[in-house]
Amino acid sequence: MMNSRIQLGVSPLSWTNDVLPDLGDTISLEICLKQAASAGYQGIELGRKFPRTHAALAPLLHEAGLQLASGWHSGFLADRSVAEEAAAVHSHAELLKASGANVMVYGECGRMPGAHPLDKPLSFSPALCSLNVDDYARKVSEFADILLSRYGLKLAYHHHLMMLVEQHHELDEFLTKTSESVGLVLDSGHAIAAGVDLKQITTRFGHRVVHIHLKDIRADILHRVQKEDLSFNDAVRAGLFTVPGEGCIDYSSLIDFVTHSDYRGWLIVEAEQDPQKEEPFAAVSRAFRWTQNTFLLSLPAEEIAQ
Repeated sequence: MMNSRIQLGVSPLSWTNDVLPDLGDTISLEICLKQAASAGYQGIELGRKFPRTHAALAPLLHEAGLQLASGWHSGFLADRSVAEEAAAVHSHAELLKASGANVMVYGECGRMPGAHPLDKPLSFSPALCSLNVDDYARKVSEFADILLSRYGLKLAYHHHLMMLVEQHHELDEFLTKTSESVGLVLDSGHAIAAGVDLKQITTRFGHRVVHIHLKDIRADILHRVQKEDLSFNDAVRAGLFTVPGEGCIDYSSLIDFVTHSDYRGWLIVEAEQDPQKEEPFAAVSRAFRWTQNTFLLSLPAEEIAQ
């Protein structure tokens, strides 16, 4: 399976939200893992209910028949040194390495507004130009080199609403100024919501894409979020995100990229939804079938993990 070029995974966010504790708090990790495997996925990312030691996590993944695809790290390189970040990431990186993952998702949490930034209106999002971009790019590049040399993990930088690298021009500048060792999580939902042109990014920086998150956008909710300047958390509660294939995103350029490029890695179905409104197993099962029928239909069988 690991020799296959493309693997399908899922995020636990469809079952339990990492930031909003009331969304999915009663759903056990065991149910999440069992349903993820039953829906057909080969892997899953870390979530807040997962054990943070390999000794505790490995038996759960083995019993479910799942691989660990990756895990999010909240980084603060915008505010602290590379040495401080390297110390902060150690236990997380060790867990990913021991669990067989080869990619670590990095989310920049520095410079975000207030104690609870995801509750602030989206217009409060920090601008990349608010800091010295050359210096920041140097630090992220150095950190990526450390991550690879010490743990064998590729840094997958997550462009994200309410974070430093959000809009198209910010992502373009960031990728231009960072070294080739800095990989990218290409997230379809965050891209479209922030005005990122998927075709331009994959054409120019496709070789930097090391991880892919697939989620969709409900157009009417996006319009409301923008018109009312809602917060990220309010947007999630309102249903901004849904599973791929059930929103307004045109995936043709991303499908073309996966089909015709040298991309080797995970397609992760991810949608921050309220499990009381969107039953997780049904939603991720539909998404699994959709991803198979759209992204994988034209690929040779040997390139797809079964």
